[in-house]
Amino acid sequence: MKSLAFWNRRVVLRGLWLSSLAVLIWSGCQKDAPAPAPNSGTGVAPVAGEVKRVIMLTNGDDPFWDAMRRGMEKAQEDFQLGEVGLKAELDKGDFSENSQIDKLKQYASQSDVAAVAISSVDASNEAIAEAMRELRKKGVEVLCIDSDMSRELKDTRFAYLGTNNLVGGRELGKCMKGLLPEGQYATFVGLKDVQNAIERIGGVAEGAGEKFTSVESLGDKGDQNQAQENVKTALNNHPEINCLVGIWAYNAHAIVQVADERGVREKTKIIAFDCAPAAVDDMDAGKIDALIVQNPYQMGYIGTRLMKALVQKDGATIQEIFPSYDPATGKFSEENGDIYTTELRVVVPNEQSPLKPEMFDAGTKFFYFKDFKTWLAERKLIGS
Repeated sequence: MKSLAFWNRRVVLRGLWLSSLAVLIWSGCQKDAPAPAPNSGTGVAPVAGEVKRVIMLTNGDDPFWDAMRRGMEKAQEDFQLGEVGLKAELDKGDFSENSQIDKLKQYASQSDVAAVAISSVDASNEAIAEAMRELRKKGVEVLCIDSDMSRELKDTRFAYLGTNNLVGGRELGKCMKGLLPEGQYATFVGLKDVQNAIERIGGVAEGAGEKFTSVESLGDKGDQNQAQENVKTALNNHPEINCLVGIWAYNAHAIVQVADERGVREKTKIIAFDCAPAAVDDMDAGKIDALIVQNPYQMGYIGTRLMKALVQKDGATIQEIFPSYDPATGKFSEENGDIYTTELRVVVPNEQSPLKPEMFDAGTKFFYFKDFKTWLAERKLIGS
């Protein structure tokens, strides 16, 4: 009969042999497997039974974001996020840097956050930038949507998805030039330090040209009452103003309210960015001359699809959205290849408007108001 020590030695030697064989087989398989596409951090993709969140963090609370939420919901359904353990959420800021910083830090402490798309309230804020970097270090995918960080801080995010706000501003300036021979104008916005505000206001000046002078540019920090007070201030300080320009969605209605109150509509053109539900009614009533409208629904839809692809390391889908992205290196081969530009459209009241399609960039869609309302209804939207 063999001793117990002999049998123990045989068991140990057999275990070592099987372990070595397994390592050899695994190594051979790895030689034929494609290398995973590099990505930020270590990855926080869900495992079986888990549900991870992909979050869009807004700069504030506005009906503009409701259209984005609808796009997110449609993408969640179309791309079956639930089947891969993901859930899309919209989280709204309060137009302050501290709110966004606190939320980003909160996400970093929560194990169920897989990706974050942020519309930054300040393009150059180092505290926001550092909070975004910390998320990436923890393996959370980060991108900018609607409003980017400055190009000097592009290391804080994978890419930007949204309107080319400089082009949008130029188109708004072209509206002014098409409606008036010359004049003075004021711009109104929530936060002047946000990248989209900086680019839009600069673009308005470029598009309008040298016959138009900006006499005021006022921020309201998202306060609806202050938005109206700013319009009153501009009219008080510069009674010769003949164009009032809204830069954020709610500014259009604030301008209309004050213009009605002051009785200046006949001598003052009103143009604005976006089309909040109140602005839909205002244009229907003939109180707005032109709108440059973004597509937040598209931002929410494509942004959600992109976050899913990033979490799953789906290089093919990422490359479909960003053609210059190389899945093998995780880098972009072209300057500004990390920017995806969403749709932009000019909306005018009717065929009697002096604004015509040929006045604008070929890539900008031109809508009469009745057609734009049909576009909204098809997507079950009340604004854009």
